[in-house]
Amino acid sequence: MSLQCGIIGLANTGKTTIFNCMSNTKAEVTEFAFGSRKSNIGIVQVPDPRLYELEKFQTTEKIVPATVEIIDIPGLAKGSSQGEGVGNQFLSDIRNCDALIHVLRCFDDENLPHIEGSVDPVRDKEIIDFELQVKDLESVEKKIEKLKKQVKTGDKEAREALRVLEKVKTHLEEYKPVRTLSLTDEEEKVIHDLFLLSSKPVLYVCNVDEASAITGNGYVEKVREAIQDENPELIIIAGAMEAEIAELEDPEDRKAFLEDMGLKEPGVDKLIRAAYDLLDLQTFFTVGPKEIKAWTIRKGMTAPEAAGVIHSDLERGFIRAEVMKYRDFITLGSEHACKEAGKFHIEGKNYVVEDGDILHIRFNV
Repeated sequence: MSLQCGIIGLANTGKTTIFNCMSNTKAEVTEFAFGSRKSNIGIVQVPDPRLYELEKFQTTEKIVPATVEIIDIPGLAKGSSQGEGVGNQFLSDIRNCDALIHVLRCFDDENLPHIEGSVDPVRDKEIIDFELQVKDLESVEKKIEKLKKQVKTGDKEAREALRVLEKVKTHLEEYKPVRTLSLTDEEEKVIHDLFLLSSKPVLYVCNVDEASAITGNGYVEKVREAIQDENPELIIIAGAMEAEIAELEDPEDRKAFLEDMGLKEPGVDKLIRAAYDLLDLQTFFTVGPKEIKAWTIRKGMTAPEAAGVIHSDLERGFIRAEVMKYRDFITLGSEHACKEAGKFHIEGKNYVVEDGDILHIRFNV
């Protein structure tokens, strides 16, 4: 799947540190605002313990996790929508993303000055929101002017589209992101081609100090209060500590480090899975002696569409899908046992694949 999740935030929030913990691409971390002048792209493996459970019942040569593409977009600043800092370039990068991870600085560090002079994650969130909304307002107003000319010619579709855009414009002028505006599917189609920045789903990450890794702190509580109307997911991560964990190559050393900190898994693992879900993605598996592989699909995809993710020939020549549920397979222990228990299903072209399905595609081309 070619979907992308962008990491955004003000400069010096710890975005790149967190990106480096997630990604196979290591970007330079600096203590200077606007230290980077380009976005970094990384392919991130989605942690999924189910792969290793499947291996217990099917020996295999390799395990292949699902992946998601993450873009580290260099720090924005107040005035980015007007080109301040390196704003316009990176606002374009945000436009190409399908969802956003908004990193907020929730830690104090005298050696890392805040671009606004003090630590205040709620203010920082409002700055970024405002910059995105200003850019969106520009896009909406341009389209409104174009539609007004069409309305004068008696174009009924243009009249309806203009109504929708005026609704969006009013919402933006009230300093509210488009994602919080209730729109019908038909109304969504009117603004789809604008790729509005503030319409994208957002996951908030509070980057805290090591002592606050589990319970959070006062800064985090202020963020919770500020975003409660949006009802988004919020994840607490101690970025500097996660960077130390990521440097440990021995899995046992990582496990011991996490246990000492009172954590069951690295915070970035939760973040990656949350980003995967934010993009409306899910996983199905193929299981065999050569490989056990997790495949990424959009939620709601049918069996032929899922087959096409493996190879276009499988979708083109799709006959049927042989389906086992993950839970049934690991509970019963084998394909044969699933068949004996009536848990092996033959599904046709209309079958909607569910998360965790184990598929074998029958096809003919």
